[in-house]
Amino acid sequence: MHRIFASGGQEAFLEGHVHAFTVLGGVPTGKIRYDNPRSAVAQVIGFARQRIETQRWTAFRSHYGIEAFYCQPGLTGAHEKGGVEGQIGWFRRNHLVPVPHVDSLEQLNTMVDAWDAADDHRRIGTRPHTIGEHLAVERPLLAPLPDESFETGTWLAPRVDRFSQVTVRTNRYSVPVRLVGRQVRVHLHASHLVVYDGRVEVARHERLMTKSGTRLDLDHHLEALVRKPGALPGATALEQDRVLDGAQDEQVWVSRRRWG
Repeated sequence: MHRIFASGGQEAFLEGHVHAFTVLGGVPTGKIRYDNPRSAVAQVIGFARQRIETQRWTAFRSHYGIEAFYCQPGLTGAHEKGGVEGQIGWFRRNHLVPVPHVDSLEQLNTMVDAWDAADDHRRIGTRPHTIGEHLAVERPLLAPLPDESFETGTWLAPRVDRFSQVTVRTNRYSVPVRLVGRQVRVHLHASHLVVYDGRVEVARHERLMTKSGTRLDLDHHLEALVRKPGALPGATALEQDRVLDGAQDEQVWVSRRRWG
């Protein structure tokens, strides 16, 4: 199973696990190998196998009953995970070279799911059975999925600044201007985030992959622009909206100017 996210943080690490377990239909028993990712390992203790794990990873691992096996760091443990890295290289060369052109990560992951499904019919080397046939043999050995899902997103509570934006992991995202000065709740996922005022969703953005970036939604600023029509031509939100929409949405752009 493969999944592509906008970030490589802990949210993506956990969401990737949930996706894999869902596709498999269960949780692998025995040890699962890990290459000491920061999302799971807070500290490597000497040259031993002992690790100080992150709090959320410990909770997630306990929820799904995962038994983690951490490889030795550096060249010492390179031989312990070669098969995984080799398979990722095969997938990249066969499906992501050249880089596919898509409109969204959702579209790209739909393509990835189709590639994974087709891969069930592939034979590795001279093996007599396909990947799907091997999986059918091992699937009954999986532990059942827990009855309740694990919340992989991170909850944050930023305050809306005077520019009607919230700062999340160094990046800024717009919210409706009526919320200026108020504290809101942000549910951060691997590829998007949702902003709530109490229990009401007030904004939804694709997560930025850069640092110190800004993502603005013109609709969040229309209320202020109506009160201050002189600020409309040079508004940053308006300019970003034009860049994101492109020439094909020029009619929408014109209608918004008339509305203002």
